[in-house]
Amino acid sequence: MKNLYGKALLVDPVFTKSTAFTREERERYGLRGLLPYDVATMQKQIARVLDNMRCKSSAIEKYIFLNALLERNQRLFYRTMIDHIEEIMPLVYTPTVGEACKEFAHIFRKPQGFYITPEDRGAIADILKNWPEQDIRVIVVTDGERILGLGDLGANGMGIPIGKVALYVACAGIHPSHCMPVMLDVGTNNVPLREDPLYLGYPYPRIGGDAYRALVDEFVQAVQVRFPNAVIQFEDFLTPHAFEFLERYGHQVRCFNDDIQGTAAVTLAGIYTSCRITGKKFADLNIMFLGTGSAASGTAELVVEAFCQAGLSKPQAQKRLWFIDRNGLVTTANDSIKPRIKPFAQEHAACSFVDAIGAIKPDVLIGATGVAGTFTEAIVRRMAAVNERPVIIALSNPTSHTECTAEQAYQWSGGRVIFASGSPFDAVRYGDTVFKPAQGNNAYIFPGIGLGVYASAARLVTQSMFLVAAEVLASTVTEQEIQTGAVYPVLTRVRDVSLAIAVAVCRVAMNEGLAEKELPQDLNGFIRSLMYEPDY
Repeated sequence: MKNLYGKALLVDPVFTKSTAFTREERERYGLRGLLPYDVATMQKQIARVLDNMRCKSSAIEKYIFLNALLERNQRLFYRTMIDHIEEIMPLVYTPTVGEACKEFAHIFRKPQGFYITPEDRGAIADILKNWPEQDIRVIVVTDGERILGLGDLGANGMGIPIGKVALYVACAGIHPSHCMPVMLDVGTNNVPLREDPLYLGYPYPRIGGDAYRALVDEFVQAVQVRFPNAVIQFEDFLTPHAFEFLERYGHQVRCFNDDIQGTAAVTLAGIYTSCRITGKKFADLNIMFLGTGSAASGTAELVVEAFCQAGLSKPQAQKRLWFIDRNGLVTTANDSIKPRIKPFAQEHAACSFVDAIGAIKPDVLIGATGVAGTFTEAIVRRMAAVNERPVIIALSNPTSHTECTAEQAYQWSGGRVIFASGSPFDAVRYGDTVFKPAQGNNAYIFPGIGLGVYASAARLVTQSMFLVAAEVLASTVTEQEIQTGAVYPVLTRVRDVSLAIAVAVCRVAMNEGLAEKELPQDLNGFIRSLMYEPDY
């Protein structure tokens, strides 16, 4: 226990057991008199945590309570989260993390994570030595410019890396000491935020251009020196920067972008599973996207690879994908098409969103707009008119920004929709049927990717890993789950899903010559042995 003794041990968040210290431990570590009489089990402590948490009147109060628990008793926090993940995850991450980021400076209690500002240029490798842990395997980094659907939140965006790290631990069993949340605090163009007297970030407009790129480059290179075994997960960067950094570093170091690749894989998995319900062949699908940002274009690019794997040529695959922007259907006649969307511009007459559905008859409709209500009643009804079982995936989160709610999708489609969303929704009753729509949460993908890269020491993270992750995720959905309208497994099985994805990622790493260590034949047993199980 790191030679801790007495009160120092009792208040250490990593090693404390609080009231669970046994009589012998209390004697051995100088704790007699410092604790009440009862020797509580962890289960009794969890019951107390849940009782206290459930008394809170709002999600943000529950978030603050859980964050305080993490800061004082790490093992109890993670055991509680793992055992009650369906209840806890929406509080620790989406949708509550959106509100937590907006209020980050106001609810700040104790420093978590690592902050880098423009004033640290030239010294990033040196200051990384201040981080107390040595063996970092996962770094989640953001610059706070595009937090969920909330925009530029500057240093308040640190709530995202902190939340993602919690998911790595709870969903994939990567030990907390191996994880590091990082904020590249390069300023903010959110003037009201910058002028908030309680704001904690770099209180200047965002740096840009070469100065910005140089800072990111220095950070990435410093990680290679200080934490050479770490995979870097880029999170919530502005779309042009997200693609730029993925292309710049993706072939050099262990890194990926969760908004692009994680979202793509979880969406592709939902499409795969939907085919089991509709009876349609994946290779025959027409897919329509509302939105042209990183999530939509990244998903389209992964779907093209999946189509090619299913036997289509790349041009054939691209013609199966259609995009809608604010002006309607994206066609070759459009004057200003984003570079990554150009391959998907179709030779077709210009038309509105609803008319495009009628003309093209897409089997799957995917929303990635960040704008609430864009899947209107007319849109959902038109999808239901051209499909016996329309597939609608509303990716945007938090919940207040989703394209439509689960209840709207079921009501407007007459209960025929196959629905998934980026934000969680409660079960919906339509007639005599109760539907339990599953959340298309990236937590089904990135923790397993990270665990697989950690286990294999893969020197790069490749698209093949995300393709196989989507296949594995889809394969884990049971027939019973499908009967409830879900295209993803229940969240309580997420650790098993992550393990299965990690095994598949290791095999890809070996097949592609990327694994930097020899792996045993029993990959499942080996990876399971790496997974952290918080206990006393």
